[in-house]
Amino acid sequence: MSLFLSIEGGDGAGKSTQAELLMTRLKATGVDALLVHEPGGTDFGEHVRRLVKGDVRRSPMSELFLFEAARTQLVQDVIRPALDSGQIVVTDRYADSSITYQGYGRGLDLADVRALNQAATGGLMPDATVLLEISPDRALARVDGSDGSGGRSDDPEQARFEREPLEFHQRVAEGFRTLASEEPGRWFVVDASAQPDRVAEKVWAIVSNLLVLRGVS
Repeated sequence: MSLFLSIEGGDGAGKSTQAELLMTRLKATGVDALLVHEPGGTDFGEHVRRLVKGDVRRSPMSELFLFEAARTQLVQDVIRPALDSGQIVVTDRYADSSITYQGYGRGLDLADVRALNQAATGGLMPDATVLLEISPDRALARVDGSDGSGGRSDDPEQARFEREPLEFHQRVAEGFRTLASEEPGRWFVVDASAQPDRVAEKVWAIVSNLLVLRGVS
């Protein structure tokens, strides 16, 4: 039986790391799982990814349309077929990120963002969402390496979102908290300030329980 999981959180929360660790755990247990990321996962989506990670000037609405276009292709070409075949799909970001980043962060009308999400996904939403929660100032310290981790400041594809001011990331964090409180049955909040292996154990506890409930393992 298929299961659709999303991993969300602000920049520096460790989403990509936790998604990879989760996939390793799933494969080790023999679960047929697929990992995708946004934007990307298709040839079209990867072109969009290069655009949104660069410094091409665009309005908040143009930015939103780019994400929605990539999401449409990903759902149509990858996510729905995988779910239809019975796979577990894990996505590093999904439609909720548009609500928090372009809605709460950029200030676009939330109803407009939700309507475009609905159109782009055809109403397909995750069965469960893991929110990696960490204070924005601590997350940004991870990104720039000021916490001693080395950061990602030398990454030529460093997302422009990571270079936004702290106030932007605080609005995004508020958005995630609001979404989680609105749908407590779908969202699972995990403290992402701990070491990655400890965070991974918490994520696995959530996912393994969901798999049992779905009769997957």
